[in-house]
Amino acid sequence: MNPDPARGVDRRRLLGWGGLAAAGVPLLGARAAQAAPPDAPTDPDARPGHDPIPPATRPGGAYDRYVAELAARDRFSGVVLLAHRGRTVLSRSYGMADRERGIRNHEGTAFTLSSASQPFLAVAVLQLVQQGRLALSDTVGTHLTGFAPEIAERVTVHHLLTGTSGLDAPMPDWRRVFHSREEVREHQRDWTRRAELVAAPGSGDNGHRPGGGAALAIAAQVVEAVSGTTFWDYLHRHVFARCGMTGSAYYTREQWLTDEHIAHPYMLQADGSRVDAVRNLDKGSLNQHAPDRNPGRAFIGHASGDGFATAPDLVRFANALRDGTLLSKPYADLFAGPKLPGHGPTSYEAYTMPVSIVGGQWVIGRGGGTGGGSANWSVYPDTGWVGVVLSNYDDIPLLEICVQEVQAVTGVTLDPPGGG
Repeated sequence: MNPDPARGVDRRRLLGWGGLAAAGVPLLGARAAQAAPPDAPTDPDARPGHDPIPPATRPGGAYDRYVAELAARDRFSGVVLLAHRGRTVLSRSYGMADRERGIRNHEGTAFTLSSASQPFLAVAVLQLVQQGRLALSDTVGTHLTGFAPEIAERVTVHHLLTGTSGLDAPMPDWRRVFHSREEVREHQRDWTRRAELVAAPGSGDNGHRPGGGAALAIAAQVVEAVSGTTFWDYLHRHVFARCGMTGSAYYTREQWLTDEHIAHPYMLQADGSRVDAVRNLDKGSLNQHAPDRNPGRAFIGHASGDGFATAPDLVRFANALRDGTLLSKPYADLFAGPKLPGHGPTSYEAYTMPVSIVGGQWVIGRGGGTGGGSANWSVYPDTGWVGVVLSNYDDIPLLEICVQEVQAVTGVTLDPPGGG
């Protein structure tokens, strides 16, 4: 079937907007249910008599019923949230944040984001660019030492953020258990210095190699060198605090074990059971893209993933991008603007995330998956919607949940699985 902008959505490419490649979900594409005329307003509020809140997004609507049915079958544990122009339309919580202590998930529960936290790094970089302390054209060697000349002199900050650095590094040892922030920083420094240039910088999308996360770790080190503080402290002060994201942070393993508002990750095991990753560091994940990974071993997350956020905090993050709290409008546009072709006819790559045109409107966001965790957040800037899916299971049908979300928000119809 040929792409037709007036037909349904081919699920195989929808990921161009959702960012779920980080969760190991196949790429899909989007086609509007009904092509709008070129002069049609993108904001539903601009149409006289039009209700900007589609029935499918409301409590009891199609999206709500879909997630509730998954939770009833223990296929979902976590939080889903839909907000329109900063106001919550739908908020549902299911399952346990900590089974051992009998603590349920709720709207204020923080979940590990895995790769869905990568855009925080891009915002940090662009804040420093906006201040004139850094340029996207700066090479790695402008700010850091210890890299091979071909990396130091040829790879730019822009390359690092777009997945076009051409770098690869040894596969991380997922079984290693870390014990301090200092140990994590030293490991990141040593690991990135072992990176090799395996493709010409800027030659294409080469950021998804096994060690491709090294590029983002290098970008975080640039933030540290320019700002004079650690990556974590910079984000806590200049991103989370500035947005009012009081439940979000790069938490340590000790905090994960003791703080009641942080969801414990439950990893699916071969026998069908789920184990608490943080309390069972000897257990690993079945995730095919990070076999045997347990996020609790990391002690604290870093630039390539494993920050924590609550669903309302991700709405605050989206609002802060829109109102100039994080970046002035030109730099916010630069953050979310397309830089490269993506994996579908209306999909593109922005800094650390994909963006796409779905149903005649832009959608930006990022997804991620790790042992015992699944996450996705999507922002619909033309119509003021934000959608968040956070789970402490690693076996949820995340792709299908996001398909239901985009259909509820945009009215786009979807081809059946395998269609297209």
